[in-house]
Amino acid sequence: MRIEQHGDVRVQYLDHDGPVISSSADASDLIGNAWVDEASVVAVPVGRLDPEFFRLSSLLAGDFLQKAVNYHVRIAVIGDITDHVERSDALRDFVYESNRGDHAWFLPDEEALAAKLAGPRR
Repeated sequence: MRIEQHGDVRVQYLDHDGPVISSSADASDLIGNAWVDEASVVAVPVGRLDPEFFRLSSLLAGDFLQKAVNYHVRIAVIGDITDHVERSDALRDFVYESNRGDHAWFLPDEEALAAKLAGPRR
């Protein structure tokens, strides 16, 4: 894991290799670690998320992201989720709406996150 400063935003980048986030407890640990590192954004590589995260009916994504919102930690899922989005209209809509907001983003790479953080309202 590494920490980078983007303007006044402290970002915690998770390593690509590491335990899969597959439960509410994992999400709590992730958010707790962000607080310890005083990070307001956690960048999570798509490979670190359990595939169930992308099946919205599993509630894993909703629980994880709601927990992040409650604790004022923004989540950026980094990587290609094209296959998941192509299989689910609900997920496609969820990703679209998330990316319009300020709490959870689905972005193709770290450069896109840096650009998002450099934009207005961040």
